[in-house]
Amino acid sequence: MILVSFPEMAPLARELAPTLGAELRVLEWHHFPDGESLITLPGDLEDADVALLATLRDPDRLALPLVFAAATAREKGARRVGLIAPYLGYMRQDRRFREGQAVSAPLFARFLGQSFDWLVTVDPHLHRIARLDDVFPIPATRVVAAPLLAGWIRETLPDAVLLGPDSESQQWVAEVARLAGRPYEVLRKIRSGDRKVDVSVPESPALRAGTPVILDDIASSGMTMARAVERLLDAGTSPPVCVVIHAVFAPGAQNTIYSAGAARLISTDTIPHPTNAIGTSGILAETLRSLATGLDLPVAGRTR
Repeated sequence: MILVSFPEMAPLARELAPTLGAELRVLEWHHFPDGESLITLPGDLEDADVALLATLRDPDRLALPLVFAAATAREKGARRVGLIAPYLGYMRQDRRFREGQAVSAPLFARFLGQSFDWLVTVDPHLHRIARLDDVFPIPATRVVAAPLLAGWIRETLPDAVLLGPDSESQQWVAEVARLAGRPYEVLRKIRSGDRKVDVSVPESPALRAGTPVILDDIASSGMTMARAVERLLDAGTSPPVCVVIHAVFAPGAQNTIYSAGAARLISTDTIPHPTNAIGTSGILAETLRSLATGLDLPVAGRTR
């Protein structure tokens, strides 16, 4: 396998490639003054199995460069071209909420499916889509980050009390709590706009006895976490630690959370960000080895 990384994902690629026994290359992405892109894939790809590594934090910016990179890899003789997208955008809009709206989740899935032979991602933001295979026309595999979060919490915050920001988070927060061996509660979220959010905190003695840890899969505006931090402090808890899988973080979001009184803000490295503290290369490599067996890809260390 040849692992071809988009430039911003080079740190994760350097950890992932040796684990896979893959040859690492970083593509060149030149931006013309008018905003157009020139993508260059280095080296010989004849008869190679190529995996592109790109996080889709900004899918509008990346969509065409991804298509150009995949098509160029095939023109250079690649046997298969897959996509490792630690963060997968455009999954939230899974139905039409108003007449005329585009249902972006299946549309984006089909768009990617036209260029790639397989996809691997970490905990996509799914609501009414049960499985990625329900919308993707190619093999699409979800990597679960719960064991990584649980391990970090177990080692760093042994007195943690886990908190999910809303009812939709209950199932996965419960799993992290189970793996970490810690109690959990779920907050109630009331959203009245993109940046207008409030939450309510349950009455629980456990919240005052340990360190509150707010878990979420995605933080974008930061308002949900900020409100949760404020309400917890109002309830008399110690300053909460905020842990997020995907650090989408709109401008100012990190400051919003810290200004609310958070003790610490932690994320995985699915999206490069200064808060990254939990690496995903191990679980990505494990999943890719398993996928390789089914697709007959040459990945070191796999078992048939």
